[in-house]
Amino acid sequence: MNHAQTSPVSAGMPKGRPISDQAATSDNDKLHALVLRSLEDDQAQDVVSIELDGKSSIADHMVIASGRSTRQVAAIAQKLAERIKQEGFGTARIEGLPAADWVLIDAGDVVVHLFRPEVRSFYNLERMWAFGDAPPVAAGQA
Repeated sequence: MNHAQTSPVSAGMPKGRPISDQAATSDNDKLHALVLRSLEDDQAQDVVSIELDGKSSIADHMVIASGRSTRQVAAIAQKLAERIKQEGFGTARIEGLPAADWVLIDAGDVVVHLFRPEVRSFYNLERMWAFGDAPPVAAGQA
């Protein structure tokens, strides 16, 4: 079977989506869950997940979180990048680590923004990325 074709309902997969898309969605969901779990384990604060699937081509999920200090922001970012690599999702790109006021971790289909609280409040990405009436979802409430 050509992987680009739509398969009949098999192995519990929903009808109408190409097999390659189904596998990618599963991997994306696993990566997203890993990110949320890692942030929780490292005591990130005010974790919010915004679903971008169908709204933006940059990623399927944007996760925004805060650390109490530049030291904690940097530590959370480094540990998250290590976990992403250890779990087989490849090497995440990290921007902003030296200053650690705002660190971006690009893991492909999940983009993570880590902030010090004051910097997060100033940029207010949650409001910028809110679409229509659907507000961002706090992690753990999804």
